[in-house]
Formats: sequence, C-alpha cells, structure tokens
Amino acid sequence: MPLTETGIYAAALRLIDADGVDALTMRKLATALDANPMSLYHHVPNRDALLRGVARAVGAQFRTVTLENAAWQERIRLLATDFRTLAHRHPNLMAYSFSQPDFIQPEDPFWAALTATLDAAGVPHSEIRPIAALMCAVVIGVLTAELNGALHQWSNLEPIVPADGEEGPADAGPEEDRMFRLVLDTIITGLESRLITDGDAQGADRSLATEAGSWTSEPSFGPRQPSGSGSRWPDPV
Repeated sequence: MPLTETGIYAAALRLIDADGVDALTMRKLATALDANPMSLYHHVPNRDALLRGVARAVGAQFRTVTLENAAWQERIRLLATDFRTLAHRHPNLMAYSFSQPDFIQPEDPFWAALTATLDAAGVPHSEIRPIAALMCAVVIGVLTAELNGALHQWSNLEPIVPADGEEGPADAGPEEDRMFRLVLDTIITGLESRLITDGDAQGADRSLATEAGSWTSEPSFGPRQPSGSGSRWPDPV
C-alpha cells in the first residue's frame, strides 16, 4: 500500500498514544508502516513537521453539537467539555501540543466555534480574539494540569496548620470533573459580568449624550439575538 500523509499521521498517532511523543522516531514509524525510513521524508520533512501534522489531524477531529438556539453559556460549556474529551482521548499528544505556541490556528474548528459563540454573546468585535485567547489559555492550563496529574495532587494538598476550629481536608480530593465545571462557571460568570458592565457603560454614555442634545452612534453591546426576542441579556446559568 503506498504511503500517504493521512496514513503516516494515523500510524504516528497510534505510536504516540501507546508510548508517548518522546518515543516516536522516524525509524519506529517506518517499521510500523513496513516502509523504508527514507521514504517518509517524501511526505514529511522532519519529526517536528510530523508532530505538527498529527496535531492538526487530531484537531480536525474536534466536533461539538451545534445548538444554535442554546444560550451562549451552554454553548461554551459544550465546546470546552468536548475539547476536554478530545484531550483525554489522546493525552500524550495533547500534553505535547499544549506546550506549542502555534497549537491553535484560526482555521481550527474549536477556535472558529469559540469566536462565533463569543460574537453571538455580544462581545465587542475588537475584544473577541483577546477574550477567546484568554479562555483558551485557562482551559488548556487546567487540562495540562489534569493530564500530568498536577491538578489531582494540588487538590489534595493539606494546609500546614489548619485554622482554629477547622478540620483538615477530607482524604478524597474534589472530582476533576467537578473542578473543570467550576472553571467553566468562573469563566462564564466573569464574561457575563463584563458584558453587563459594558452594556451599562454604553447606556450611560447615550443618556449623557442625549441630555447634551447630541446622539452617539455607538451601539450597546448586548447578545446578538434573533429579531422578535424581548430579552436583551441571556438568563444566568
């Protein structure tokens, strides 16, 4: 069977899933494909390019249920949860990929879905990319700590001296699933507060301008909802 990039990436991913990124070599990959090691270089120039290709192939697998009528808060939860599922499906590769600054690209399904959701939430266009970047940094940071075991260890750390009248923590630390939900709740609550603050500030600016006999053309930033909806802000989740 002739070699193809798709076949090479799939075989490399199987090796990474089994033994980790550090164990992957072009020679081992060639053996798995029953091919001459030099023939691989006709498709991938080097190991770094191979790893980037595998990461792109896995990233393209990202899928989430599109709920156009769902609140933006729920859509963000679904996106992050599906991203986490993908990370735990290929933990060795994702732990490596998270350390690469070019891991997320504009055409990636996750990034496209996240920025579209923020736009639907009413985030000003000039702030969509910075806010999306911060959300990715937080979620990836938490997932990195999950994958390397640090989150579990940190959640079970005992204080040096318990406060007076308080008992030490229970033997079992909080569930990682619950902790991930807590992270998402914190992110979403913060964004809700930011949107409301921006909307209030724009409303106050318009009131001042009207009293002065002038009108500002800048709109307030509320969620972009279909016409006919009487609600300006999404219900808290």
